[in-house]
Amino acid sequence: MARAILRGYDLAEPDQTHAVRMLGSVFHGYVSLETAGGFSHTAVDPQESRAWILDSLDALLRNRATS
Repeated sequence: MARAILRGYDLAEPDQTHAVRMLGSVFHGYVSLETAGGFSHTAVDPQESRAWILDSLDALLRNRATS
């Protein structure tokens, strides 16, 4: 599924493999922390953080595809 998500970024190898690993790490880490209550110690809504993370990943991948 991660490679399907990345198709729109036109990444060549080995960047595509690095991006798959990055996405897996970020998504797994976020879900693990959220389910363990790791975000309950701040007033910032975890959904805001999720949107910020996705926007940041998108910007990173768009920039990487052009470099």
